[in-house]
Amino acid sequence: MTDRIATDILAELISQKHEVLEQMRQLTRQQTNHIDSGDSTQLLTLLGAKQRLLNMLHEIEKKLTPFRAEDPESRVWRNQQDRQRCQQAAARCQTLLDEIMLVEKQCESEMVRRRDETAEKLQGLHTAAKARQAYSQNHQPVSSSLDLTSD
Repeated sequence: MTDRIATDILAELISQKHEVLEQMRQLTRQQTNHIDSGDSTQLLTLLGAKQRLLNMLHEIEKKLTPFRAEDPESRVWRNQQDRQRCQQAAARCQTLLDEIMLVEKQCESEMVRRRDETAEKLQGLHTAAKARQAYSQNHQPVSSSLDLTSD
């Protein structure tokens, strides 16, 4: 068995990052469906799963930190194919991250739209209730007895 070199670790971390981002993309697509259907219970469950993936991604990013300080051209790879595979995986990670961020922004916009729509409906209900209350207070029934006696 050959000894591991730093670029083996780098390639493994990039591969792990790619896998986590793929899972996040899947969940982000499901998130859109839950928002569209108004299923807040499933949405919250999904957001919990996404949080766990974000924690994993954070841990991977911490492990990648030492590699960021290195000059990529000075890294020693087992062969050119390994280097190319790692570069391609890193590029795919960036593409996935860009896609996830775009969908997240769309989800956020939709959630804000729904919140504002709900607030408008609630304001309308509140206004109608106040009008009903004001109307009922101003229109108290007049006494139904009529005094028809003459003096």
